[in-house]
Amino acid sequence: MRALVLGATGGIGAAVLARTGGVGLSRSDGLDWTDPERAEATLAAQPGPFDLIFDATGALSIDGHGPEKRLAAIDANVMARHFAVNAIGPALVLKHHETLMPRGRRTVFATISARVGSIGDNRLGGWIAYRSAKAALNQIVRTAAIEIARKRPEAVVVALHPGTVRTDLSAAFAGNRATVSPEDAAANMLEVLNGLTPRDSGGFFAYDGTEIPW
Repeated sequence: MRALVLGATGGIGAAVLARTGGVGLSRSDGLDWTDPERAEATLAAQPGPFDLIFDATGALSIDGHGPEKRLAAIDANVMARHFAVNAIGPALVLKHHETLMPRGRRTVFATISARVGSIGDNRLGGWIAYRSAKAALNQIVRTAAIEIARKRPEAVVVALHPGTVRTDLSAAFAGNRATVSPEDAAANMLEVLNGLTPRDSGGFFAYDGTEIPW
């Protein structure tokens, strides 16, 4: 299996890269979603195809701004950055699927979403920018899966919730929740991916394989 791991220097990305032995890309390689032209050039230069594209990019805090707890805390610039990093970036990866993903055999695209991006599961409110960006990502995944299936019926395109992982991204917000190491999170998600079929494409799955409502 040939893998491409995006966000390869983060906790989850590095753990996935270690398990797959694939090609890793990070911001230092030009994969900066706030500079979409450079990021697209970086993607276009990759010598595909890849059997697995694992997108582990994303941000919970932007420029020192953590998730908002109330509507009055919304900042337009921070919210725009959330969409750039958490939704538009993965959309650009899917834009390049024609050159990155093979035809005629099983291929997997997975991106890390978050349970808080589920509209149906939202019972607490708050975190508006992050929730909204992840909800947008889920819609992007769902829509892209439909289009990709027309040319690549063997493809699996999904969003994944990794659980609360002990990384810099979530350390300040874990609270009393049970956490897992990046290595365990990577193992869990790769196991889920191994069990998915094209019928599951366009879905949103947790680290234990359960489907999360949109």
